[in-house]
Amino acid sequence: MQRQIFTEEHDAFRETVRAFLAKEVLPHYEQWEQDGIVSRDAWLAAGRAGLLGLAVPQEYGGGGSDDFRYSAVLAEEFTRAGAPGLAIGLHNDIIGPYLTGLATDEQKRRWLPGFCSGETVTAIAMTEPGAGSDLQGIRTTAEDRGDHWLLNGSKTFISNGIIADLVVVVAKTTAEGGAKGLSLIVVERGAEGFERGRNLDKIGQKAQDTAELFFNDVRVPKENLLGTRDGAFLHLMTNLAQERMGIAVAGIAAAEHLLEITTQYVKEREAFGRPLSKLQHIRFEIAEMATECAVTRAFLDRCIVDHSDGTLDAVHASMAKWWATELQKRVADRCLQLHGGYGYMSEYRVAKAFTDGRVQTIYGGTTEIMKEIIGRSLLA
Repeated sequence: MQRQIFTEEHDAFRETVRAFLAKEVLPHYEQWEQDGIVSRDAWLAAGRAGLLGLAVPQEYGGGGSDDFRYSAVLAEEFTRAGAPGLAIGLHNDIIGPYLTGLATDEQKRRWLPGFCSGETVTAIAMTEPGAGSDLQGIRTTAEDRGDHWLLNGSKTFISNGIIADLVVVVAKTTAEGGAKGLSLIVVERGAEGFERGRNLDKIGQKAQDTAELFFNDVRVPKENLLGTRDGAFLHLMTNLAQERMGIAVAGIAAAEHLLEITTQYVKEREAFGRPLSKLQHIRFEIAEMATECAVTRAFLDRCIVDHSDGTLDAVHASMAKWWATELQKRVADRCLQLHGGYGYMSEYRVAKAFTDGRVQTIYGGTTEIMKEIIGRSLLA
């Protein structure tokens, strides 16, 4: 089925993204995986190419467009290229809305130009060793000391944790914490008492630095409060639909790409004197995956359009997230199986997709949490 959600402008942007990947990402990606981190030069190149701050007002150096279809193009092309390490989606679609929607004019002047140029890389620090999806379990505290916040605590599994210059920290600003006592505190690189732990060794996405962060009596200026005091829970809930849509878009793009390369592989690979594609079981496997991808693509494209129009609700975003990422997981497993022993070799795209994509059903809200959100909405 031909997709009908993109215009000529989106198609032109897609060509820009592909050219950027070919020149600035793919030639260096193997080295980034060995280093465990993406070069800062890549972030600066992304800024020059106009890939950062798509929804940031033009006065701050951004693209000035809140059309989510441009973000979808980015997610699709980076996924097809097998290059999740340069976390532009995290920067643009997860952290960007907090800065554009909650920052004061002074904060915007201070942070957004660097955000768009690639000079300021961002991260959000929510997860803790004892608190993942359950925000009420957060123990990091920000104590009001009059002219500053005194920040204490630790975070883990923080994407961009090593390279980030600006970290949005979720912390308790009232003693009881919970949903009503959390705030967003922005910590900048170089703050005394702010330390980064090890770059965590993951099974996939090796080029994307993921770190532990520690805050030991960090004095954060009062003007670095983002949004309202004790308002973080509402702020976080407001932006979760976009985060989940970005993950879902990458999920279906990965599944489709794996299906493409596996279809080609079984046409070329021979067993018992003939191509694998001549075996009925193989044809059935391909037919099932192709059907699942086509049905999922139709739903995802509708969600992309609805989100671009501002009409997508949290329930349908949750449906998109869990379904597309679980499909990605199933397709990766089946495609690896169809590659046989070669599928287990890291040099094959399917092997990397298997490990890189496994986290998709976990971050941004696990599959189980997504089902809980949907179930509650239907049975309330």
